[in-house]
Amino acid sequence: MSKNLRYRRVLLKLSGELLGQAGGGGISIEKLITLAKEIAAVKALGVEFGVVIGGGNILRGATASEKGIDRVSADYMGMLATVINSLALQNALENEGIQTRVMSAISMEQLAEPYIRRRAIRHIDKGRVVIFAGGTGNPYFSTDTAAALRAIEIEADAVLKGTKVDGVYEMDPVTSPDAKRFDSLKYIDVLSRGLRVMDATAISLCMENSLPIVVFNLNGDNNLQKIMQGEKVGTIVS
Repeated sequence: MSKNLRYRRVLLKLSGELLGQAGGGGISIEKLITLAKEIAAVKALGVEFGVVIGGGNILRGATASEKGIDRVSADYMGMLATVINSLALQNALENEGIQTRVMSAISMEQLAEPYIRRRAIRHIDKGRVVIFAGGTGNPYFSTDTAAALRAIEIEADAVLKGTKVDGVYEMDPVTSPDAKRFDSLKYIDVLSRGLRVMDATAISLCMENSLPIVVFNLNGDNNLQKIMQGEKVGTIVS
């Protein structure tokens, strides 16, 4: 392992939309391959990885609920969507020679191992990338909360939230081009200002456990590697 790494063990949180095709839905094989190559390059530096992927490119529980599906059923459907994305990423990583395990909070032994904290840590200690699927296994909790929870459980040094933008802004930079981007924020500022970093439960979990969050553009030029090597990329919440 490189002595110059900023973080030894991380939890990478990805939205399902980052895997979506041009229209936003489905799975883009090209994006999967690019993501797997970037993770493999950082893994080669000696970084230990856990990954949580959302399912929004397939189905988002909260949105389905707004359209008339029972909220609990909609959330379980969203959890199953994360399993599909997790299996896709597992295949892409293994094509890059990275040993990978999918662990699901919802029991489905034909597809994934059940989530057991000690087993997950053992996999990571052995150099495997562990993809945590199925959210927390409970409705009403987002994959942001699942990412914060799993990061704490595996004793990660940080949560890295890969997005389509280069950090956290005071307003949506798409609709407000002059919006200010923050280099750093405190947890309480994120909560009090209602900034859309992660949901409030996830932020609170990170705050209580002093777990930093780095929000960055996953599509940038080797940004994941730059973060690990100590360069200032995106916004850090601590």
